[in-house]
Amino acid sequence: MKAFNIENLVRKNILELQPYVSFRDVSKFENPVFLDANESPFGELNRYPDSTQKKLKEKLSVLKNISSDQIAVGNGSDELIDLIIKVFCEPKKDSILMMNPSFAMYGFYASVNDNQVLQLKLNENFEISKDDFLNISEEQNPKVFFLCSPNNPTGNLVEDIEFYIQNFKGIVVVDEAYIEFSGKQSSISLLEKYSDLIVLQTFSKAWGMAGARVGAAYSSKEIIALINTVKAPYNVNSLSLNKIIELIDQKDIIEENIKNTLKEISWLSNELQRVKCVQKVYPSDANFFLTEFKDVEKIYELLLANEILTSKRSPKIPGCLRINVGNREENIQLIELLKSIE
Repeated sequence: MKAFNIENLVRKNILELQPYVSFRDVSKFENPVFLDANESPFGELNRYPDSTQKKLKEKLSVLKNISSDQIAVGNGSDELIDLIIKVFCEPKKDSILMMNPSFAMYGFYASVNDNQVLQLKLNENFEISKDDFLNISEEQNPKVFFLCSPNNPTGNLVEDIEFYIQNFKGIVVVDEAYIEFSGKQSSISLLEKYSDLIVLQTFSKAWGMAGARVGAAYSSKEIIALINTVKAPYNVNSLSLNKIIELIDQKDIIEENIKNTLKEISWLSNELQRVKCVQKVYPSDANFFLTEFKDVEKIYELLLANEILTSKRSPKIPGCLRINVGNREENIQLIELLKSIE
């Protein structure tokens, strides 16, 4: 195991920061009268949510086979990305490293925090050059490395994740927003081995809860404590917390939804490859396909005119749209329109 001292990586002011603590949420009462938080005594949602998200963490602890004090809950994974950068990256001084192309919000939040964004250009198969990674890590010493696996917008998994953890001096964040569609083991299994690893997951994709805005970070107790120190006290609302807890108790429904999505992924992949205007469908371990077209601008505008929304990745990825897998009816609409193009 590589040597790791978290105090050498965390911003000094964050180490000295005292977290906001809700007395109500860290104490036990039988029949409390709440006169402490200036809430209204009336209304269905008149009380603040649990700032520690204790019940959800207990559910996730069992689901992921990890201690509840190794879990942080965020207002979507986006908030957790922002918090990680705030914990480890000194504004105007430190940098993050990310793949290019990859999820834009890593760079966005780094820029908001006034940190430099270093990018590893992926090859023609959207894979990382290990030599490029080693060179940029050694020469520029970034603080945080964001690995999106499966990667958005390319859809492929990052191979040999341990290599990057072992050869990076800072914090490695593996974003697994689409991991449920890949059939691969989560990097959560590596947390006992690497205390400088953070794994992000979300309820927005496979769990079908994008509107609830709930994500989770899994890491060492020390890193999770720092994230919880920096986060807003009531960052996830009661409606979202209760809905996610309810869904975890109905996990068989989610598993069935994932199975149905996987069937649609297979169906849509086969159908797209038969369409004449499609030049290439890139392999995907997610619920979307990066798809190259002969005339991407024409295709995109035609789809849009028919109210079929896709994500245009050109010119950054020339000729490509990212197409989300829908239900069978939506997928048929897409394919029939594409087949009508001469």
